[in-house]
Amino acid sequence: MESRTEGAALRRSILDTLPFSIIATDARGRIVTVNPATAALLGYDHDELVGAPLTVVDGARRRLYPDGAPALADAGGHDIEWVYRRRDGTKVPVQEAIVPLDGEDGVEPGFLVVAYDITHRAQTRDHVEHLATHDSLTNLPNRSLLLRHLEGALERAQQTSLHLALVLLDLDHFKRINDSLGHHIGDELLVVVAERLLAWTRAGDLVARLGGDEFAIVLHDVPPYADLERRLEELMVDVLAPVVVHGYELAVTGSIGGIRYPADGEDPATLLKHADIAMYEAKAAGRNAVRWFEAGMLKDDDGRLALSAALRQALEQGELSLAYQPQLDLATGKVVGVEALARWTSPTLGPVPPDRFIPVAEDGGMITHLGNWVLRTACEALVRMQEELGHPLRLAVNVSPRQLQARAWLDEIADAIATAGIAPAQLEVEITEGLLIEDHGDVVAMLESLRSLGVSIVVDDFGRGYSSLAYLTKFPIDKIKIDRSFISEITCADTDAAIVDAIIVMAHALGMTVVAEGVETAVQERYLRERGCDEVQGYRYSPGVAVDDVVQVTRALSG
Repeated sequence: MESRTEGAALRRSILDTLPFSIIATDARGRIVTVNPATAALLGYDHDELVGAPLTVVDGARRRLYPDGAPALADAGGHDIEWVYRRRDGTKVPVQEAIVPLDGEDGVEPGFLVVAYDITHRAQTRDHVEHLATHDSLTNLPNRSLLLRHLEGALERAQQTSLHLALVLLDLDHFKRINDSLGHHIGDELLVVVAERLLAWTRAGDLVARLGGDEFAIVLHDVPPYADLERRLEELMVDVLAPVVVHGYELAVTGSIGGIRYPADGEDPATLLKHADIAMYEAKAAGRNAVRWFEAGMLKDDDGRLALSAALRQALEQGELSLAYQPQLDLATGKVVGVEALARWTSPTLGPVPPDRFIPVAEDGGMITHLGNWVLRTACEALVRMQEELGHPLRLAVNVSPRQLQARAWLDEIADAIATAGIAPAQLEVEITEGLLIEDHGDVVAMLESLRSLGVSIVVDDFGRGYSSLAYLTKFPIDKIKIDRSFISEITCADTDAAIVDAIIVMAHALGMTVVAEGVETAVQERYLRERGCDEVQGYRYSPGVAVDDVVQVTRALSG
């Protein structure tokens, strides 16, 4: 029969060879002995731990009895995650189980504390948690972590007299970069913007990416009357400066919406909604703008949702129509073309102006449907006009950037021309000046393809935000239209409209035709004729009229 001494030696041998940390304590939690795995795990010598309280290895606060002894009896039998502190002060996560020793077989009453290193498990769990709460591209917090952060931030703000601000930033026309230059260029731009935002914010603030090209910034500890307008002006300058990516210099602009807590909401979801509404207002104002939330925006937002639903129904049920505004040759006084203008009279909303429903169509994904309908309807109408007039006219149609970026749109143009039976040279495609400023090679390729079809390219609203013709040399442009804001400044015979003069001279030097839009007075017409402007349109001649009235108006204007 095995002696007690031999049994103790066997148990000791087993404990010494186990890869787990095993610490034996007395009933008050003072260490009696440890196995070699404990010393290896924690960096202590055996003798340094013997006699010390178990709490010397704790990296977290263990519950204690009133006399200071660790409450090991309460933890007996439970398997928990815990943290040990090594001799050098670093911490290691462990899985710990505490087994009570009842004092039988000559063993003193106490506890056996068994633990093993779970660093890899903790790292894996932390990695999974990080992936679930952070954006994989920029490594910024995502929406879910932002909401959790706001919960805690609002609690802290309630305990102080300081406020906080939530700002949403959406990059303008980001989709164009992805579509024209590739997603790898767009991704690198997002990374640069994220880095700039982190550099712009203070240490205690939070920057998150909500998805796509939308970022959120939480500004903490904001004094009630802080000049946040100036702060966001700095953001526009510092964060939205041009970015060079793989040789492309990208002009970066953004639409920014902001809220202040507690004035603009009491919970994270409401604050995010109101900031989003303010950001949409910045987009509706022409983009590259900042808007702070106001209560009146809620009504506007509800109205915008209703308008989007009504427009979708209008497109399905054929509620939209086209008006045609004549364009005259200044030298001859003859009508040489018409511009097709979309019009919408809703049975429930009444007349809805284009500057309201066109942005809604853009944001709601309906602009391609609307643009294709305008193109085909106008081409068919042109045939009817020409048959009654007995001579050809040119037709100008406005094109959304989203249409221009779709290769299928070339086929749509060609098919509309062929179906209507008009000459390609009779069609003019009007594009925005901003499209040329912001985009690169793919835009040139698309315009060249249009040119190869025989279609003319017109830059609409020229001068709005830009007053240089230098960049036009890079693009195949046939005609430019001077923005009506410049024409409206011509109020008398002595007016010196320097910008108008410069546009006409430079455009002619580049071989382009010049059209002035928004002409309303004889003074404006005379000024433009004397400066050599080629064509005009505006209320002096005719507003947009229905297709059935075009022939009558054209004959009256042509004399």
